[in-house]
Amino acid sequence: MKLKHLILSLALLCVGSAASAQLVDSLKLSLPDAEVRFVKNNYQLIAQKYQTDQAKADIITARLFDNPEISYENLLYNKDTKKFFGTSMATGEYNASISQLIRLAGKRNKNIQLAGTGAKMAEYQYFDLLRTLRYTLRSTFYKAYYAQQSAKVYQQQITSLQTLLSASEQQLKLGNVAMKDIIRIKSLLYNLQGEQSSLLNDLEDTQTQLKLLTNIPAAAKLSLVMDPSEDTGYQLNNKPYTSLLDSARTNRADLQLARTGITYAENNLKLQKANAVPDVELSLTYDLKGSYPDHYTGLGIKLPIPLFNRNQGEIKKAKIAIDAGSSALQQQEAIMENDVYNSYTSAQRTETLYNGFDKNFNSDFDKLINEVIKNFKNRNISLIEFLDFYDSYKASTLQMNNLKYERMNAKEEINYVTGSNIFK
Repeated sequence: MKLKHLILSLALLCVGSAASAQLVDSLKLSLPDAEVRFVKNNYQLIAQKYQTDQAKADIITARLFDNPEISYENLLYNKDTKKFFGTSMATGEYNASISQLIRLAGKRNKNIQLAGTGAKMAEYQYFDLLRTLRYTLRSTFYKAYYAQQSAKVYQQQITSLQTLLSASEQQLKLGNVAMKDIIRIKSLLYNLQGEQSSLLNDLEDTQTQLKLLTNIPAAAKLSLVMDPSEDTGYQLNNKPYTSLLDSARTNRADLQLARTGITYAENNLKLQKANAVPDVELSLTYDLKGSYPDHYTGLGIKLPIPLFNRNQGEIKKAKIAIDAGSSALQQQEAIMENDVYNSYTSAQRTETLYNGFDKNFNSDFDKLINEVIKNFKNRNISLIEFLDFYDSYKASTLQMNNLKYERMNAKEEINYVTGSNIFK
């Protein structure tokens, strides 16, 4: 009778006894908290933000005018008077000039436009990196969360089996339990411990990735929490495929980057054509007495003659860049359409599978195990049958956790391929 009571306790522990061991965690982390840490502390985002700021600084450079140039020349040594640096009219000589380069054909404005387009491209690169890393963060969070739930199932069952094994070994000494039953219990226990160890190793790797994304200290122990509304609020059928495709065309940063790349090439072509037009340099010169007449003042102009170099090579390169950008945009649009279609189709498949599961599965399973306990207590089923059912409970719970993760990951993949937060 004592052994039966222990087995009854085992079953109750299996369905969630408060006496089961719990993971010791020190930092509770929800997905919104993780995203706040991610946006604020992620090193990759910070580095990309610096590159964006650098690109914006190029606009400042493009707005600057060329500096004027000043030149001065003085007599070094007068051999007649044996004096250095003479500046008097009688015994010295010096001249000075000031010049200013004037850029024609709107080169300055075209440089400003080109730098502004470059800054937009840097911003789109930042947002595309943000889109990619956010998907990685959310997917990693869900994977770690459901892995923790599965780890709790393993720990509950291992604790329960250890209790049963200890009691059974005592009963073995009294001759109330056969050795083969002890071996079966040990076999299941060792199998569970091996599976738990593998799961915990994977969980540690997943949590490490999560810590790197959010810049959480490596030694911190995470306890992930999830709002139930994240699961219940996701309804795939509320968003038709065409609306997802339209959202992707509008919001995906990689598409915007490809479009802006064409604009950049077009602006560069305008600049290179303008560079073919020579710039003018104006100068004002004063000479004490080295020119005719004394106290000479002259106005000069310098203009290169575009006889050989008319910037033909750079103009051709800019035209080729426009054609290359158009091809890259078409390729990116094709990638986008395939991404959206594949993600939507996979999400539909996962949703169909999820909806096919009975939502009362876990509670029904808990009720069923009570009936199994009664039958085992009355010797209507064997220990093997009882342990098989026990193993089925574990496998079904793990399968449900994995399906929930795949469902949440499918939601985040749609957000990723559309470049928007359609499903929160």
